[in-house]
Amino acid sequence: MLQETTTAAATAGTNNAAALQQMSFSHLLQNFDLVGWVVFITLIVMSVMSVYWIVINFLKNVRLRGRADRVVSTFWETTNAQDAIRYMEEQPKSEPFSKIALDAAQAAAHHQRHEGSRLVESLNRSEFVDRALRQGVTRESMRLESGLTVLATVGSTAPFVGLLGTVWGIYHALLAMGSSGDASINAVAGPVGEALIMTAIGLFVAIPAVLAYNFFVRLNRVTNNKFDTFAHDLHDFFATGSRVGEIPVRR
Repeated sequence: MLQETTTAAATAGTNNAAALQQMSFSHLLQNFDLVGWVVFITLIVMSVMSVYWIVINFLKNVRLRGRADRVVSTFWETTNAQDAIRYMEEQPKSEPFSKIALDAAQAAAHHQRHEGSRLVESLNRSEFVDRALRQGVTRESMRLESGLTVLATVGSTAPFVGLLGTVWGIYHALLAMGSSGDASINAVAGPVGEALIMTAIGLFVAIPAVLAYNFFVRLNRVTNNKFDTFAHDLHDFFATGSRVGEIPVRR
């Protein structure tokens, strides 16, 4: 009798171990149905897109912060306006502060060339430069936000996509119990494992996207404030010939 009990316990332990193996990731991949594959591939695509935009925005912010102060300070430290504008023209196309300065310079030059025309009658120099600066700041601010929509979308939807896989796994577990009449771990291990893994993948995809989105929004807010400050100084310079509180420079 004791031997039979020991044998039954050993058999049960072996069955449970085999059942728990059905909850592994490799077993999950081998037993995906159409819905499972759709959910899994969707999460993988979301993860790749999220990582791509995290890397792109990180590199973009590193380059911008490394050049911004140098570009702005060099512009104001250059005593000749033409040399300052020439320096801005030499900056890479991805450098936003130089593009804002060039917008203001081009607007001021265009207004001066058409002095006496209807353009001057409808908009004075200050208003014309201000409009160009607003457009430039808006354009560069929008470029900063590239990819943030993707990160926000992934962060908000990935948990629900994973939840769909979770619900589908639980549905399979209920079907297995209903068809076999067995509620042991042998019957439900595979579907329950699928449900748990899908939940984990959804969270794994969403959490980095949410953290990165908040991080880049904060960085962009600081950069946009720098855009506004620089634009105000540029407006004073091209509208009056000098920054507020400074001696006019030769242009």
